Amino acid sequence: MTVETKLPFDKDYIEQFSKEQSEPDWMKDLRLRALEQAENLDMPEPDKTNITRWNFSRFNHKYAEGDTLTSLSNLPSEIKDFFDEENAPENLLIQRNQSVAYHTLSQQLKDKGVIFTDIFTALRDHEDLVKRYYMKDAVSTDEHRLTALHAALMNGGIFIYVPKNVQIEEPLQVIFWQEDDEASLFNHVLVVAEESSSLTYVENYLSHNEDAENVANVITEVIAHDNAKISFGAVDNFAAGTTTYMNRRGVTYRDASIDWALGQMNDGNTVFENVTHLVGDNSTGHTKTVTVGRNKQIQNFSTKTVHVGKDTEAHILQHGVMKDRSTAIFNAIGKIEHGATRSNAEQESRMLMLSEKARGDANPILLIDENDVTAGHAASVGRVDPLQMYYLMSRGITKEEAQRLIIHGFLAPVVRQLPIASVRKQLTELIERKVY
Repeated sequence: MTVETKLPFDKDYIEQFSKEQSEPDWMKDLRLRALEQAENLDMPEPDKTNITRWNFSRFNHKYAEGDTLTSLSNLPSEIKDFFDEENAPENLLIQRNQSVAYHTLSQQLKDKGVIFTDIFTALRDHEDLVKRYYMKDAVSTDEHRLTALHAALMNGGIFIYVPKNVQIEEPLQVIFWQEDDEASLFNHVLVVAEESSSLTYVENYLSHNEDAENVANVITEVIAHDNAKISFGAVDNFAAGTTTYMNRRGVTYRDASIDWALGQMNDGNTVFENVTHLVGDNSTGHTKTVTVGRNKQIQNFSTKTVHVGKDTEAHILQHGVMKDRSTAIFNAIGKIEHGATRSNAEQESRMLMLSEKARGDANPILLIDENDVTAGHAASVGRVDPLQMYYLMSRGITKEEAQRLIIHGFLAPVVRQLPIASVRKQLTELIERKVY
């Protein structure tokens, strides 16, 4: 048995969908070109993970509108947990299914020219800006079948643009709430920070389809121009029925930086890619990822930094906890291109397994084409340290509580990097629910 290769959508469907969204001709043409590419491209082949039986083609594609919200008090508790309701964020967008349910942006940021809106509004109101960056610098339509399918079927997402010299102090937060069990999610997130600007962006994904089969195909592009600083935080929590392809890409130019803090808490099978291209001299990219696997879940994580500019620096930190029969692969890749002198690529991947049938692999990879560089890696896979357990239990702590403390301490280096306290709290609660 292999994954169905024939696509359930044709040229007429794509043209009609683009027309319904009032898209410009270039976007329609990009969709049609990507659909043609998808027919001929192969599926990605993540290392040590066979995805041929995974569902990436059986889904219902549509633009599912969700009810709008007049007040945040109308949200269910699991959504409210992502922010402090008594001190609601000034800059918040909630995408309910594929449409915007709630949106607010401070007048101060509007006056400075900051754009924070859904992708379809951006295509209508800021077409030239979107066209300049959309699937250009970070990811292309023809990498493999899933990127082409994404480009052809994109049905939601966000566009953020920060003008030159604008410093945003308060975070921009987006909640992607997939309420419709039958609507697949092809989200595209595009974040652009112009020269000497800065922002903190946090996104949360949540779905409810424990049993219903569905697909999430999400691509994120983050562009940091000269001397721009971007802090990107995320907690992904797709339900067990969703097969997820998550691709987050970044590009840093001279003296720019992108810091990623990513909580991968999906319950379904997941392929995750995170690639940061350090193009400009003296640019940096730091990635911290945490995951917890349970039941028979299979996950594959590839985090890569590509050093092109001189004096670039990147650190990869990946921590995972596996229980039951779950399986996860951590691939950490540092690629230093010829000419990227004095670059530094460091990586650390650690897996903690809580049961005999759980499996975790940590694969550190360094690909270096330059002599004058610094690089290093560390990887470990193992079970809870019995000496740590003995030490804690000797002080009157129960076995269950001792294991809990060790797991939270193991994941803390990533959890504490999330830039919003309520989101850190939510991730901690998700970890608690998945482990116990």
